Amino acid sequence: MDDEIYEFFKVWIKAISCLCYCYYVSSIMPKGFFRLLSLLPIFFVFLLLPLTLHSFHLGGPTTFFLVWLCTFKLLLFSFDQGPLSPLPPNILHFVLISSLPIKIKPQIPTKNSEKRVSKSTIFLKVVLLAAIIRAYDYRDYLHPHFILFLYCCHMYLGLELVLALCAAPARVFGFQIEPQFNEPYLSTSIQDFWGRRWNLMVTGILRPTVYDPIRRLSWSVLGPYSPIPATLATFAVSGLMHELMYYYLARVPPTWEVTWFFMLHGVCTAVEVEVKKAAGRRGWRLHRAVSGPVTVLFLAVTGKWLFFPQLIRNGVDRKAIKEYSIMIRFVKSRLLQ
Repeated sequence: MDDEIYEFFKVWIKAISCLCYCYYVSSIMPKGFFRLLSLLPIFFVFLLLPLTLHSFHLGGPTTFFLVWLCTFKLLLFSFDQGPLSPLPPNILHFVLISSLPIKIKPQIPTKNSEKRVSKSTIFLKVVLLAAIIRAYDYRDYLHPHFILFLYCCHMYLGLELVLALCAAPARVFGFQIEPQFNEPYLSTSIQDFWGRRWNLMVTGILRPTVYDPIRRLSWSVLGPYSPIPATLATFAVSGLMHELMYYYLARVPPTWEVTWFFMLHGVCTAVEVEVKKAAGRRGWRLHRAVSGPVTVLFLAVTGKWLFFPQLIRNGVDRKAIKEYSIMIRFVKSRLLQ
């Protein structure tokens, strides 16, 4: 564990050094091709850095932040777009915005009651996550469908808490952070889940990098149907990025299952949008009491079919669960020293 933490700090020191180069060197290049050219070595370095990490809880978030989010933000920055444009006023803001899953917004006074609700909600989610991890000790006695349910809850709670923890440095400097999730379990459609509730930072970065350009390019040919290829392209890119992340976690060649998962959801989302438009013109609307459970069921079934198998087959799930006990022992050993 000591070696992994040491390597983790080395990776992030190198990453921050690369971002300093982006701030002081690339930012003075004219936007467009020349700025993009100056950033290509950074993209290559970011691809290599997570390869030195082998733990799920250190390597996974690092890969997500550097290889996906930070790279896409810098791509937009090449053309003076995205969260890094206009250029942040100082290097600290640049590093925080580019490397962490945050979108900083102006500080607004918050009522104490709202703060208490937020803290109590986080505490409840921590307790639920701890209960799920404890339940894995009895997985041999649990039904596979119930284990799948635990995995889904674990993924949501774990991601939300990890992203909130990683966004904490920005809060220290007095910034408010936009939430990464919006109660995804209340989704009433696939479009609602992916577009408005699940991992909003990814949604916010894929829209300007993939969806908007493809929609503009296809408008002259498809007109009002241009969102269809834009939606499919966005889900395809998301699938490929997940495939890349799976490689870092499992270190095995891709099987393309997770890519097909996102392509399936892309097709279903595009169809759903067109069907809702046609139904809306006739005044038809499915009640959320029906659409909500159907959406959650669809996500669970397709997740079991295409999203989780590669992780389970390569033991990534058991590796992640095992790391919790390792981290607890490591913390206890440091506290008792």
